[in-house]
Amino acid sequence: MKILQINSYDGNGGAARAAARLNEALKLHNIESNLIVNYKYGSHPEIKTFSANPITKLYTFSLIGLEQVLTKLRLKKEKIPFSIPFIGKSIQKHTAVKEADILHLHWTNQGFLTIKSLEKLLALGKPVVWTFHDSYAFTGGCHVRYDCENYKLQCGNCPVVKNSTSNDVSHQFWKKKHNLYSKYRFQIVTPSNWMGSAVRNSSLLNNFPILTIPNAIDANLFKPLDKVEARLKLGLSADKFIMLSGFMPSKVDKHKGVSYLIEALDLLADRHDCKNVELVIFGNKPGTETPQMSVSTSYLGTINNDELLATVYAAADIFLTTTLDDNLPNTVMESLACGTPVISFSTGGVPDMVKHEETGYLAKYKSSEDFCTGILWAINHPNRKELNDQARQLVLESFSMEAVGKKHADLYKSLLH
Repeated sequence: MKILQINSYDGNGGAARAAARLNEALKLHNIESNLIVNYKYGSHPEIKTFSANPITKLYTFSLIGLEQVLTKLRLKKEKIPFSIPFIGKSIQKHTAVKEADILHLHWTNQGFLTIKSLEKLLALGKPVVWTFHDSYAFTGGCHVRYDCENYKLQCGNCPVVKNSTSNDVSHQFWKKKHNLYSKYRFQIVTPSNWMGSAVRNSSLLNNFPILTIPNAIDANLFKPLDKVEARLKLGLSADKFIMLSGFMPSKVDKHKGVSYLIEALDLLADRHDCKNVELVIFGNKPGTETPQMSVSTSYLGTINNDELLATVYAAADIFLTTTLDDNLPNTVMESLACGTPVISFSTGGVPDMVKHEETGYLAKYKSSEDFCTGILWAINHPNRKELNDQARQLVLESFSMEAVGKKHADLYKSLLH
């Protein structure tokens, strides 16, 4: 049984990390699985690419940039991810595709698989699994839906595109997808129950087979460490209550909900003596705009080493995320694996991982006040070790490489037999 995992990139984004982890998880079950990407950023020798030589790599990079430019010309200045697949490449004749028994698609946008190239893959007649890391496959182009429900109809009148009408570009691509999906079937995998529910409510794919299997995490790498030693390694205070948060570009970043975190910290400063509280942020790039915080804040910058990243999670007392729309965020899973509880809004796939007042705190959606209440709950918790242990145990039971790999192995076997 040969499985080919297909993704746009390696190491860049949540889908890439999820695909790479699944690829390794399957090997634990003696399944021959390979990961191939459209554009390869890293140097991992086992990750293959459709752009293997300098000329094809330059061509691929050009297509990525060209699609981004063409897409922006059709969109309003909204901070909502949206793809219009005008251009791409056909991969159905590639040796790795021909040799595979099952094709497993992940995130395939940005100059990679168009509707036509996807049709050529499906026409091969091989079993195809497609993991939905966002909403693109069942919408007219948006990756993040927020409160828009046009995907339940036929898209159109899109709040993101210019000249929005009932027959705008979102509806046109909805029709192209509808035409494709009426001809071919494939197995859908959603990492979260939230995403699975959205697919079942969609007008495009509500009659397709849907299975919810979470992304995997290497629990041997992301694991609890001695907090004092971890903080010493990072140069952090051993005595403070440390709150950790991820990538923070600006106050106006809609998807990450940074403004709600800032408001929650303002409330925290009013309600609690924060002289022994510190916010630590990782993922910020040099020169990136950083908002003013009402509590002491340290920036660790971009971290590209998973072992160091695990140390960062393990050093913290809690992890904070104000994401407004997320499938199954890796940061939440990584934090829990390291025994660090998570404070989050109750949104997306987060409730699949964060059990309220057991492995963290689920605040009311977009309520900065309740988010602040969650932080205070963690600060004042009488048994933090119990929270740490519960967070870790949840990951071992449901999200380990062994557990997730087995569920995928069973799925593949059922498709072949």
